[in-house]
Amino acid sequence: MYIKRHAAITLLELKKHFPVIIVTGPRQVGKATLIEETIIKPDKGKITQVSLDDPVILQMAQDEGGRFFLDYKPPVFVDEIQYAPNLFPYIKLISDREKKTGLFYLSGSQQFSLMKDVSESLAGRAGIIDLLGLSLREIENDTFNEAFCPDTEYIAARKKPLKLNYDKLWNLIHRGSMPRLYADPKFPHKAFYSAYLRTYIERDVRAIVNVGDEKKFLSFIRSAAARTAQMLNIAKLAEDTDVSRTTAERWLSILVSSNLVFLLRPFHVNISKREIKTPKLYFLDTGLAAYLTGWDTPKVMRLGAMGGAFFETFVITEIIKSYINRGIQPPLYFYRDKEQREIDLLIWRNGRLYPIEIKMTANPERKDIAAFNALNDLRPPYERGPGCLICCYSDLVSLGESDKILPFGWL
Repeated sequence: MYIKRHAAITLLELKKHFPVIIVTGPRQVGKATLIEETIIKPDKGKITQVSLDDPVILQMAQDEGGRFFLDYKPPVFVDEIQYAPNLFPYIKLISDREKKTGLFYLSGSQQFSLMKDVSESLAGRAGIIDLLGLSLREIENDTFNEAFCPDTEYIAARKKPLKLNYDKLWNLIHRGSMPRLYADPKFPHKAFYSAYLRTYIERDVRAIVNVGDEKKFLSFIRSAAARTAQMLNIAKLAEDTDVSRTTAERWLSILVSSNLVFLLRPFHVNISKREIKTPKLYFLDTGLAAYLTGWDTPKVMRLGAMGGAFFETFVITEIIKSYINRGIQPPLYFYRDKEQREIDLLIWRNGRLYPIEIKMTANPERKDIAAFNALNDLRPPYERGPGCLICCYSDLVSLGESDKILPFGWL
């Protein structure tokens, strides 16, 4: 069963403007399926499809790159393109010669190496889509496709929020967002994530870098998952895994480049300081994080010590997906000042900062957004926009002149 992806709209738009379209993201999030359902099937056989997972085809691509696109003439879809980076110069050559759009559709699951090759060979020629797991909207077959922002325009456009009961929400958070788990609801999620991690380490990680001790690398991933929605403490991650700080930093960069982990940067009026200050760490699939940290059931996870962290992680990832599915880099930050006032999320759009607090409570109070006052003294070019408290309350309610209580169904 194919679940319609919101990124399909972005893919069709890029097709009009670029000779090369690349879909990248973690393993098994549906990159090839997105291209097949959106491009290949509607074009009824006009586009050649080839996968470099086939060892014979891969050998040909690596050894005879100049001949490869004679056998597989554009327009062509090449899956797992990261295994043959030597093809990129030929893609560039053909794109410049043909001067047409929609010549090459490429997908790959190793973002670091893939983006390096794209930046070197295809700058200005490639439209790129970063695909993650299914969004809540996609799982619920909701066609609403706007990037989240707690302003009046978004709320007016949203009109009908998702009606999702509390138990189903936690079932989704616990199960995660991988398409296979929803295409086949009976598929055991523990077996899926066990195989997923094994394949990820054996194929993706080894291709990026030799991690040396793979057992320690798996322990490192578990330690990172246990810290989702927390400030990054690289020294503690290194200590827990018994590796050097340098190794921990390198391994973290692998998780980020693989799109398993997102680092949320702190907001600072000095742009250069945002990159050097400590970020917050979020796993981009709550199901994988739940599996790694050993929460066996949705109820145990919800009532456990990490319940709030998982809810916050879920909300953050849903907001991230709402942006990247539209082809927009998420303009997201968090806020913390020397008085220890903290705002979970800031969205920076159109010159305004929108503060967001995230709590799994069903009994929100005005004091929950007290930290928003930290933005009252913003100076140009920054301006405070409407804020919201995203929680498990049932109704949309105003908190003061511009801030609101926003149930998670409005995401």
